Amino acid sequence: MMFLHAFGLAVQFLTRLPVPRGVRYSPKALGWSVVFYPLVGLLLGALLALLRGSLAGAGPLLASALVLTAWAMLTGGLHLDGLADCADAWVGGHGDRERSLRIMKDPCAGPVAVATVVLVLLLKFSALAELPGQAAVLPLLGAPLLGRGLVPLLLLTTPYVRPQGLGSPLVENLPRLPAGLAAGAALLGAAALLGPWPPLAAAGAAWWLRRLMLRRLGGCTGDTLGASIEIVEAVVLVVSALPVLR
Repeated sequence: MMFLHAFGLAVQFLTRLPVPRGVRYSPKALGWSVVFYPLVGLLLGALLALLRGSLAGAGPLLASALVLTAWAMLTGGLHLDGLADCADAWVGGHGDRERSLRIMKDPCAGPVAVATVVLVLLLKFSALAELPGQAAVLPLLGAPLLGRGLVPLLLLTTPYVRPQGLGSPLVENLPRLPAGLAAGAALLGAAALLGPWPPLAAAGAAWWLRRLMLRRLGGCTGDTLGASIEIVEAVVLVVSALPVLR
């Protein structure tokens, strides 16, 4: 029963999909919810792939715009918000850890945040437009899977730097071996769907982002994890759309 609650908490946190009222919070269930992040990503990808399949008669630009809109609505823009906060913090923080953390808590978005979000969405849109029809189905499954599937790996290998943050009880109760297995399963599943290059590129992007987090903050925050989801998703779509790697 605890696993059902953990899955429900993962769905509740990562999406705006409805969950049963019987889903209950507990520190243990919250920690285990991370193990189900890849599954939630696969669920999200399946919904997006079904939407893309239903738009077979639409042009690639319109279909891509509708899929991307649904993507943002299904996640409530949560990860885009993290991306915007990180963009402002990395530019406005001027290399200072405490200043960067303060900026990430500021609800206002500066021009760098807006530009970063627009550019990442533009990359996703362009990649989807280059994958018309059925060619977009597997990348739409793989991108959310890898975006959320690598979060457990980041949490396992990167300190969480906000002791009083919302993620503290999650990190404290994270089951390490199952979380590592979940990340490994996400990488293997994505490789089965997309071939080797998108998962390798996603893992490389996550490793690079981890280095940035450690260098600037000494670890990760909820915002940096949200930003990593958006960036990994964009990387997977772009690599999947490159003709030389298809």
